[in-house]
Amino acid sequence: MEHAVIHANCQGEPLMERLLACPQFAARYQCELYLNYVREPIPDGTLEQCGLFLYQYLGPEWGDLSSARLLERLPDSARSLCIPNMFFTGYWPLWSGEPGFNYRDIHLDALVDASLSMEEILILFLRSPLTARFDLDRLLRDTFARERERESRTPVKYVHIIERDFRSERLFNTVNHPGPKLLNHAAAGVLKELGFEPPDYSEMPDAFPEFEQPIHPQVAEFHELAFADASTEYMVYGRRRTFARYAARYVEARLAGITDFIAYLVSC
Repeated sequence: MEHAVIHANCQGEPLMERLLACPQFAARYQCELYLNYVREPIPDGTLEQCGLFLYQYLGPEWGDLSSARLLERLPDSARSLCIPNMFFTGYWPLWSGEPGFNYRDIHLDALVDASLSMEEILILFLRSPLTARFDLDRLLRDTFARERERESRTPVKYVHIIERDFRSERLFNTVNHPGPKLLNHAAAGVLKELGFEPPDYSEMPDAFPEFEQPIHPQVAEFHELAFADASTEYMVYGRRRTFARYAARYVEARLAGITDFIAYLVSC
């Protein structure tokens, strides 16, 4: 049995699960997963002896973990394949990756930092028109442009599915947690590239069920999302919450100086 090494983010584990659901793949490969976003090192000898390397592209700024450096370690007999790294801010156009707080929202952060009361923050955030301050069309175009650039590195194409279906069904739970439809598509595409027949993935569960990041009702209305409005309840770490209730927890945590928002959501 050959060794397969997967170098990926949180999408790597559900991808590996789906690849191993293919009997032909599972009979040929024993998989090892290394998480790129925590800079988990790949031990010496691992890549040098593997038969298959599946990786999400990382640029030169990642040093020894960059894709180019890792590919140099493969034996000539190994096969390598760049796999999808799916990311979409269309449902959360005001998402920010700034450190110090989970699931940051630039608009909500600005209101919190303006020293307003909680009531004032929530009224402005929920009721004032987002389109007066933000070009939601442009932000959507931007996320698609970034994703097409990322997609260009892998033979497994997926952006067309997001463009076609993001309004009719929820395709992501968070910006980098795709739902079953996209994960199944990615796994099937990888298997086809490797010459295997994909299994039936119709019963595969959601890989990230614990948190469905709530969508601002104004964003849902603007993009004509069929599955979200002000009354929609989302799974938020064991509790069903509307967007307004989720926003209130966000403001509470920020005003209290709490930095671990995930732990706060779990506790209340």
